[in-house]
Amino acid sequence: MGIVYILQSLINSRYYIGSTIDLDRRLFEHNSGKSSYTKLTRPFKIVFSKQYDSIEKARRIEYRLKKLKSKKIIEKIIFEGDIKMDT
Repeated sequence: MGIVYILQSLINSRYYIGSTIDLDRRLFEHNSGKSSYTKLTRPFKIVFSKQYDSIEKARRIEYRLKKLKSKKIIEKIIFEGDIKMDT
């Protein structure tokens, strides 16, 4: 199983997109400063997550979302509660 997640910084409200097999562990890593990319903008809250059949599928979705670089699309996903992308 794989999970795509979107975090929101409680410091600057920016979003971070990721994928994992253990969402609780990954959120802990982000909030404890173990992730260098998010270290300066912690703490985070989970604003969206979706499970997939495999981590490979979740990573493909994560990559495609990051390539879009669109705050509007990210907020639409959070609001609608779903990612509408073919993989």
